[in-house]
Amino acid sequence: MKISLNAAAQIASSAGFTLLVLANSAAAVTAGRAPFGTLDRGVVIEAVTLTNSQGISARIINYGATLQALWAPDRTGRTADIVLGYDGLATYVEKPNFFGVTVGRYANRIAGGRFALDGKTHQLSLNDKSNSLHGGARGFDKQVWRITGIKEGPVASVSMVLTSPAGDQGYPGTLQVQATYALDELGALTIDYDATTDAPTIVNITNHAIFNLAGEGAPEDVLGHRLTIPASRYTPIDAALIPTGELRDVAGTVFDFSGGRLIGDGVRDGRDPQIVFGRGYDHNFALDAGATREPKLAARLEDTNSGRVLEVLSTEPGVQVYTGNFLDGTRVGKHGHLYRMGDGIALEPQKFPDTPNQPKFGSARVDPGSPYHHRLVFHVFTVH
Repeated sequence: MKISLNAAAQIASSAGFTLLVLANSAAAVTAGRAPFGTLDRGVVIEAVTLTNSQGISARIINYGATLQALWAPDRTGRTADIVLGYDGLATYVEKPNFFGVTVGRYANRIAGGRFALDGKTHQLSLNDKSNSLHGGARGFDKQVWRITGIKEGPVASVSMVLTSPAGDQGYPGTLQVQATYALDELGALTIDYDATTDAPTIVNITNHAIFNLAGEGAPEDVLGHRLTIPASRYTPIDAALIPTGELRDVAGTVFDFSGGRLIGDGVRDGRDPQIVFGRGYDHNFALDAGATREPKLAARLEDTNSGRVLEVLSTEPGVQVYTGNFLDGTRVGKHGHLYRMGDGIALEPQKFPDTPNQPKFGSARVDPGSPYHHRLVFHVFTVH
C-alpha cells in the first residue's frame, strides 16, 4: 500500500492521535504485554508489542524506553524486522550501543560536557572522550522507565515515565519525562516526548533507532538505500565531531540529499574532510522548515529491492544522520548477526548538537511552566 507524503503529514499532525480512517478497515490495533528480562535485584523489564492489521508491529521495552523491534512487510508481503538491536535484555545492559533507545536529557554531543545557564556553568558526565554524548554516562537510555498506560483501538499506544533528579549527570533541575509510542493502521509509529522541570535546564530528546529497510542482519547494507532530506544546509564538525558553528550549503557536495541520492554515493568519499572526520555521515542537517508546531518531513529512506519506505517526520529543526560508522563487527546483534559499518542508518530528529554553547543554533532551554514537547513519526509503507 502506498501512502502519500501529504497523508503521512496528516497522520503525524492529528491532535490526540486522531487518525485518517481507512475506508475498508475497522480493525483495531492491538497491544500485548510480556516480560522481556530481569535486571539485578529482581527488577522485571517488560515489552509491549503494538500490532496493526497491515503486518506492521513495534515492540517497545521499558529499559531505555527502547524501540526494540519494528516489523514491516515488503512489497510481496514478507515481513522483516527493520531496526538493529539485541535479542535479550542482558546485551542491552552489558553492551550498550544506543540501538533504538530514547536518548536524553540532551541527544547528541555537548562540547567538553559543559554549558552555562543563567551565569552558572554546569559540568556533565563525559562519555565520548572529552565530550558528553546522549545525556552522559547514565542517560535516559540506561534507565528503567515506568509503564503508566497501554491502550488498544484505532491507535494502540504505550506510555512510560521517568524522573531525572536535579544533578543527574550534571544537569540542573528535576525533570519529569514521558514517552508515548503509538501505532495506527496506516503504519505511522508516533513517538511523543514530553517533559517538565522545576528549574531552568536544557532538554533535547529523540529516538536512536538504526534502520536497515532490507531487514536487520540482511546481506544488503544500507549503502544502496536512497535518502532524501529537505535541507539546504548542514552543520560541519571538527575532529571531535563537534559542530564548528557554521551552517554550510549542501549544494555541490556529498551532503546534498535534497533531491535524493544513494547513501553509498558519498559515505566513503575521503576527498571531503567532513566525511573523514565522521568516518562517514555523522552530521546534523538543518531542515529548511526549521522547528514547527506540527511534524513535517525530516527524511525519507527507500529500499528499492524490498519496496519498503520510511518517512521520518518531526517538530524539531534538525536531523542527525549516522551511518553506523562505529559498528565494527564486535557487536553480535539479533539472531547472531554481526553488525558492521553501513549495516544501518540512524535518522535522529533533534535540536542541533552543542546548541547550549552555540547561541546562533537557537535554544534548548526549558523553564518551569514551559513544558518541552517533541513529536516524531516513523511512517513505514511500501511502493511497487
